[in-house]
Amino acid sequence: MNNNPNHSPIELSIAQERLRQASHSFNLALNATTVSFFIGLVGAGLILSNKVPEGTVAGAGGLASSVCCISLAKDANDRLDKVLAEINEEN
Repeated sequence: MNNNPNHSPIELSIAQERLRQASHSFNLALNATTVSFFIGLVGAGLILSNKVPEGTVAGAGGLASSVCCISLAKDANDRLDKVLAEINEEN
């Protein structure tokens, strides 16, 4: 969005907030994916060392944390898109 006079200050504020949240969500998802990768490696190591229950729990925990963070990021962006669409409909 540029500084077009047709855009209200609220639209610009929402766009800036959406960009900020998208940036934080991306960083959170990237960090969660990295942590989940290492937890998966630990889980694989535990499975290979015949500690299957511990390996399964570690692998599942890593996957669950990654899915939750990605879902959170998507929900935040969807809510902001809905608000911006409602503002555009009013104009």
